[in-house]
Amino acid sequence: MKKNLNLGLLIIRLTIGILMLLHGIGKLSGGLDFIEGLLAQKGLPTFFAYGVYIGEIIIPVLLIIGYRTRLASLIFAFNCFVAILLVHTADIFTINDYGGWGIELIGIYLFIGIALFYTGGGRYALSKSNKWD
Repeated sequence: MKKNLNLGLLIIRLTIGILMLLHGIGKLSGGLDFIEGLLAQKGLPTFFAYGVYIGEIIIPVLLIIGYRTRLASLIFAFNCFVAILLVHTADIFTINDYGGWGIELIGIYLFIGIALFYTGGGRYALSKSNKWD
């Protein structure tokens, strides 16, 4: 079977984009109170909570369509890193009840975001011929 890197990149973009978008839609309906509380607890301005909409709504849409994939994936990875720092620091060095890493899901998002930064979006992306493809 012939390998198709571009199709693989499309599948990766669609997968993390759609799955993270569902997280963002959940936050749209549930509100930002939980995140604002976390930020206030850490002494950070609560308006930073609106960054969730960027990282979990806008950026996933950009990844899905492949617009500025490298830049979008960098912001995506940063969003995941911030989520780890705010919510999951206690789980970084743990194993969950099923034998997986304590931050397995957010870790997958983080490292796929970093990988897409290095690969770009591939041929099946809206923007594919610039340094931030």
